[in-house]
Amino acid sequence: MSGIPQRQYLSTQAAAYLREGILQRTWREHLPSERRLCELLRVSRPTVRAALHLIAKEGLIEVSQGRRNRIITAGARRQPAAPRRLVVIITHLPLTGLRTDTYHSVSELRAHLATHGFATEYLVCQGRSVTEQRRQLSTFLRQNPVFCCVLLSLRRELQQWFATQSIPALVLGSCPPEIPLPSLDTDYRAAGRHAAGILLGKGHRRLAAITTDVNAGGDLTSEEGFVAGVTEGPHAREARVTVLRHGGPTARLYKQLDQLFVPADAPTAVFVVREDLAFIVLNYLLQRGLSVPDKVSFISRDPNPVFAQLLPPLAHYTFEAGAYNHRLSRLMLQLVTHGSLPPEPNLIFPDFYPGGSVAKRDA
Repeated sequence: MSGIPQRQYLSTQAAAYLREGILQRTWREHLPSERRLCELLRVSRPTVRAALHLIAKEGLIEVSQGRRNRIITAGARRQPAAPRRLVVIITHLPLTGLRTDTYHSVSELRAHLATHGFATEYLVCQGRSVTEQRRQLSTFLRQNPVFCCVLLSLRRELQQWFATQSIPALVLGSCPPEIPLPSLDTDYRAAGRHAAGILLGKGHRRLAAITTDVNAGGDLTSEEGFVAGVTEGPHAREARVTVLRHGGPTARLYKQLDQLFVPADAPTAVFVVREDLAFIVLNYLLQRGLSVPDKVSFISRDPNPVFAQLLPPLAHYTFEAGAYNHRLSRLMLQLVTHGSLPPEPNLIFPDFYPGGSVAKRDA
């Protein structure tokens, strides 16, 4: 049963990609072959066929057995030809690897830009090293008339490289303070401070932040905010915070967690910065007999639909997608209109979902 929602989700993604391509006149008369679409989207042929069926029901194409699928959107053919103004969305993740909320935000952004006459293209940095990725980006930017870029989930080194280029760029995510690029993100520093305040307010004095070692801006600011909330608050003298940074296989994380939880003075509360880490840490605690929240209180920075269905529901942070998408569209319209944005962060404070995974503990 677990494969069915994923296939539906992939076909919906693929249909959105085809719909936007037709609107932007990426293809004029016919769509590429099913085989070519499989290569472009990195999905199976049944998924491509399901996507074609979806847009055929909308009257965008005429599906023909054994022949190329004909585009029948008359409005697109009536538009006068215009110079191609290209906005490139650059990431290290394939289209199908994005989180659901991120994918929908990017899809809405592409549709919004299309209504203002801008084409969009999705570029995946596939190089294994930063040097290879820079070479790939340099080649693409040199060979294509790129108007501006959207940087999605790019590591610090590539953000720094873009800051030295002449092409305007907006980062979807966090930027370190020393990188002069505009960005849009959840206020992860505030979320970290808020999580520390919640746990301290419940009487916890031994806390841990579990994060990654990939130097992602949002993870770093989450960690900094959490540590500051513990060390600069009213309980700074008696409270202690440990930071566990993980990178690599799950077995390595389990060894790190053993070192964290085996001592007698182990943390009684944790703040985990990513949803995938949250599931792994929860599984670890379950295997070790450390029940949540009786033995360990737990807050996840990131949301996941499953968190609200757990018993007890897992405390986490979330934000209203409409507000984020509106801010994103407004910033991008300013960027493509004026050719620049102030190099500063644009932050949206998240909402806290209390769940039932935080319990009161005597100091």
